[in-house]
Amino acid sequence: MVAVIKPAIQVRSMRVEDLDMVSALENASYEFPWSPGIFGDCLKAGHPCWVLCVGEAVAGYGILSTGAGEAHVLNLCIGPDWRGRGLGRHLLGRLLDVARWNGAERVFLEVRPSNPLARTLYESMGFREIGRRPRYYPARHGREDAIVMALDMAEGHIEK
Repeated sequence: MVAVIKPAIQVRSMRVEDLDMVSALENASYEFPWSPGIFGDCLKAGHPCWVLCVGEAVAGYGILSTGAGEAHVLNLCIGPDWRGRGLGRHLLGRLLDVARWNGAERVFLEVRPSNPLARTLYESMGFREIGRRPRYYPARHGREDAIVMALDMAEGHIEK
């Protein structure tokens, strides 16, 4: 019998030297990506910024803002080559831990209606739709609404 060795998964704080890889993953994942400067600004502002590494490779990232008993998932992405392995669930779980550690009672996020895989992930983690932001996202033919979702941390029914 041959033993299969899986590379270690690590979630760690994002560093300035990660920005090129994070930006490359963003560009590979979205038609309207964040600029490298936005990621740098998030680091400078002190937002909790994390990368998910598989072995030595940066496979994804997540950015959170926290304050006043709330948290907001600003960006969560797993690179195209790494999807379908549960890494998004793992990373979102870590972001929710960080939110909890920072005293958040509720966590918010926005998701595109055209991104059903992300919406399914968020719903499976306990997020529920609470509203819409009309014309929030740029889209190929104009603008796309955002689905606003929230998770009440006190409910404690997060599935991992």
